[in-house]
Amino acid sequence: MSVKIEDSWKEVLKDEFEQPYFQAISSFLRKELAAGKTIYPPGPLIFNAFNTTPFEKVKVVILGQDPYIKPGEAMGLSFSVPKGVRVPPSLQNIYKELEADLACPVPGHGDLTKWAEQGVFLLNAALTVERGSSNSHAKIGWHTFTDAVIRKLSEGREGLVFMLWGNFAKQKSALIDPFKHLILEAAHPSPLAGGAYNGSRHFSKANEFLAMRGKATIDWCIQ
Repeated sequence: MSVKIEDSWKEVLKDEFEQPYFQAISSFLRKELAAGKTIYPPGPLIFNAFNTTPFEKVKVVILGQDPYIKPGEAMGLSFSVPKGVRVPPSLQNIYKELEADLACPVPGHGDLTKWAEQGVFLLNAALTVERGSSNSHAKIGWHTFTDAVIRKLSEGREGLVFMLWGNFAKQKSALIDPFKHLILEAAHPSPLAGGAYNGSRHFSKANEFLAMRGKATIDWCIQ
């Protein structure tokens, strides 16, 4: 797999791309595609989060588990779907929380590119998935790679906000320096969490933290 990734990330992660585990990821994906398997997101979008949000531009990290598994949904940004695609239930709940927290009108689409362009790094722990099979690529090496990404952000940047939703994401707090960054934890926005995500107010808390650090805040409202 030839890695087409934004220059600042290419430099930060150059050692990871040389590791045997990353070569194994590339080999696995090539074999799956050769065998006729459908992999999401499409190849050019696998590193979309990195290409849209350069390393030095990251302000907020929102961690997802793995890409959507239905045709046309996965776009390489956690929780995001392209315009014209039905807004998934978890993102519907995120929008409801945004409305309650910051009075953002609920948009009619699920494309979060506007966030990514402002410095919201929408990272999935696994960057690929087989069509129709959640977590199917969870054990091929992606978690090693994205754990390294989180560590690099924690070590190389100051004053970031990490939003960790659900038990899987919360485990990643061990990779983050809490003295340098703000870690916000909440239940997962999935309907399966029974509304426990509601009232977390992470978006206003993130902006308050960024403002205290003298950074431009995020315009969370999606038009």
